[in-house]
Amino acid sequence: MLKTKVCIILSILFISAVPLAASNAVFNVVKLGAKPDGKTDSTKSFIEAWAGACGSSDSSTINVPSGRYLIRNGVFKGPCKNADITIRIEGTLIAPSDYNVIGNSENWLSFQWITGVSIYGGTLDGQGIGLWACKLGNKKCPDGATSLSFTNSKDIVINGLKSLNAQMFHIVINRCENVNMRGLMITASGNSPNTDGIHVQLSTGVTIMNSGIKTGDDCISIGPGTKNLWIEHIACGPGHGISIGSLAKNLDEPGVQNVTVKTVVFTGTQNGLRIKAWGRPSNGFVKGVVFQHVLMKNVQNPIIIDQNYCPRDEGCPNQSRRGDCPGLKSVGLDMISAIYVSGVKISHITFQDIQGTSATKVAVKLDCSPKNPCEGINLENVKLRYNNQPAVSSCSNADGSIHGVVEPAGCL
Repeated sequence: MLKTKVCIILSILFISAVPLAASNAVFNVVKLGAKPDGKTDSTKSFIEAWAGACGSSDSSTINVPSGRYLIRNGVFKGPCKNADITIRIEGTLIAPSDYNVIGNSENWLSFQWITGVSIYGGTLDGQGIGLWACKLGNKKCPDGATSLSFTNSKDIVINGLKSLNAQMFHIVINRCENVNMRGLMITASGNSPNTDGIHVQLSTGVTIMNSGIKTGDDCISIGPGTKNLWIEHIACGPGHGISIGSLAKNLDEPGVQNVTVKTVVFTGTQNGLRIKAWGRPSNGFVKGVVFQHVLMKNVQNPIIIDQNYCPRDEGCPNQSRRGDCPGLKSVGLDMISAIYVSGVKISHITFQDIQGTSATKVAVKLDCSPKNPCEGINLENVKLRYNNQPAVSSCSNADGSIHGVVEPAGCL
């Protein structure tokens, strides 16, 4: 009898010591009515799956089986009752083929005010080719929608996702904290307008790793208010490179700080490593940036800081000033630039172990503001050549130091 009681007590103790499996609510979009035929609008089923996962007090999973799912506009809002939602995508989500359906929407798939969402696998097809043709034909077109955006969110994981042919940006991270992106494949035509691969702004603690980006604009663009950003093991090209900016769009603009970009290969891109700011008054700044272990393959502007950024020479402050004041038409460009100079302060920027080839003779261009000269620009072990010959560098209002072998010769 005593032996039996002891066994019962030991069994109870053992069972109580084994952790119970966490509950997990599962929502399958097909079971909720989604059709994987690429023709039937499945938006409602995806919204229902999100409502179930977000409204559950337990950890939740949304499953998207293989197939093609047409979604018009997907807005997935929080706050949710749990901070552990996994979205597993085996199929492809496709935008409407008529770009006008979502072309005037800011986003195609949008997550807002959420915590703890992880997306694994899958493909997003923005079907943006028609809109690109419209824009390239100088017709009246919608601006286009970003394929995937996260706003006012934290603890986000995006792993193994493919994004194809976005109408505009592929992925935007806005006002977020602790975002981890890995294994992404982003693809658009080299002449597709405004199709930035990943754009980060007003966010902290963002990591982008082990990804390939081919697009018609910046592979990765870094906007105001970005800090503690880590970018590593990226293949970029075609595209416009990795860019901080454009900055100085507004007078009161938060700065960019503590950015690391390392182990990147640029192939045939317009730019490599770039910081760009309009020639406008601004309280913004860029500081504490490290670019290291980078290979350039036939890149037009391998290293460039541009404080007089003005794409297509449209809407530039200098132009407006010359037009408004006829008396200044004969004034030299240097004086004009002195009137309209960027207020963005750029300091403590390191370029370390930058190798490869430039498609133009000027491989290093540091065009800084006379009002706020660039300070603490460090070039270390840089070797860039042009047509198997030495390239050249060009510097204005830039101060810093050179370490190791630097080719082209530094002009700081």
